[in-house]
Amino acid sequence: MIGSAGGSMTAGPAVAQEARQDAALTELTTADATRGWEAVGRIDIGRSAFCTGTLIAPALVLTAAHCLYDQKTGQAYDAAEFEFLAGWRGGRAVAYRGVRRAVPHPDYVYEGRDRIDRVAYDLAILELDQPIRLPSVHPFGIGHDPVQGDTVGVVSYALDRAEAPALQPACEVLGREPGILVLTCSVDFGSSGAPIFAMEDGEPRIVSVVSAKAEMDRRPVALGTQMEGPLGELRAALAAGETPFVRAAPGSGFSSAKTAAKFVRP
Repeated sequence: MIGSAGGSMTAGPAVAQEARQDAALTELTTADATRGWEAVGRIDIGRSAFCTGTLIAPALVLTAAHCLYDQKTGQAYDAAEFEFLAGWRGGRAVAYRGVRRAVPHPDYVYEGRDRIDRVAYDLAILELDQPIRLPSVHPFGIGHDPVQGDTVGVVSYALDRAEAPALQPACEVLGREPGILVLTCSVDFGSSGAPIFAMEDGEPRIVSVVSAKAEMDRRPVALGTQMEGPLGELRAALAAGETPFVRAAPGSGFSSAKTAAKFVRP
């Protein structure tokens, strides 16, 4: 799936040798359908919000940085307001964990939900209060940045599918702007932070996370972070024990970033 690889995602972490094309979302509502994807979970935030996140280590969850901020006030949530529900499906999770620390990319500054230029650094890591070490839960590895024309897949929760994740096995990378991927993946509110996968050596690896729902040429698209470099910087900040949150700056509105994509709504 990366580079010249042309496989697509399946309902489990296996390769399907099919032509690359957009595919409909499949809700993962059964144990069989969910098998292999248990490391993807819902991140509950306070009492009324949620995002999607993925284990990349037993105690580390990768998500989007904007999930760490209250959209109304722009203030950072306290780490105690997050809970990670690994493999959440039908009212139950494989594992429940609190969050000890929530660390955004060091160059990310929350400036409202309409900023396209924030996408390049829209990454965060949640450090869980206890690691998840279960035979059925395998943290995902990190792949390489995809290029235009590559096929990727996404597993996400959203407003209309809050009780079970959904898999879109094949969507396309339409283009790349500095730090940003434009994709045909179907996303909605709650999909923020969802892992975008590509197949490498027969294994699904995370190559981006969902940052925003947008449109390009009147066509719905998703924006993801081109994350190979920024993730290394985020890991370094986490290891250095830097301040859990960067400053939340006031203001909002569209940026002057040179991309044809724009946010669907504020």
